[in-house]
Amino acid sequence: MVAFKNRYMVMEVLLDPAKDLSKDDPITISQTNIVKAIKDSILVNFGECGLAASLGSLQVKYVNPITKLCIIRTSREEYQKVWSAMTMVRTIGNCPVIFHLLDLSGSIRACKSAALKFDEAKFEQYKLVAGDRLTPEIIQHMHNCLEKIKLLEH
Repeated sequence: MVAFKNRYMVMEVLLDPAKDLSKDDPITISQTNIVKAIKDSILVNFGECGLAASLGSLQVKYVNPITKLCIIRTSREEYQKVWSAMTMVRTIGNCPVIFHLLDLSGSIRACKSAALKFDEAKFEQYKLVAGDRLTPEIIQHMHNCLEKIKLLEH
């Protein structure tokens, strides 16, 4: 039996500050939105063969809509193609975004610890910015997201 070698990328989805977001509400970042944006970018930049080679292992393992952090799994052979396609994504829906790589690892265990560290730091920053608008539902949702990271497996 041959084990498939994967790469895990911890990515931050940044809303593009250079664009005017006042006219449109930013969309909620979800697994389907991210996968669609990555697939479209791979298709445009690498063609159908590039997309077919990448689809076998491409998977969004985790998304936190509050902190805009996500974990993406791809094969070791295709991770550079997926990473470069993600840097060329400019919009998800009508919302301008920029993908920022925070960590790249070969195991889910190392990726989990890095994602947990970044997610907790981002939530502390979010709490400072939100101030009075921070509700118990948001805090509970964030704790649920942190538990999801801890339960991640292949």
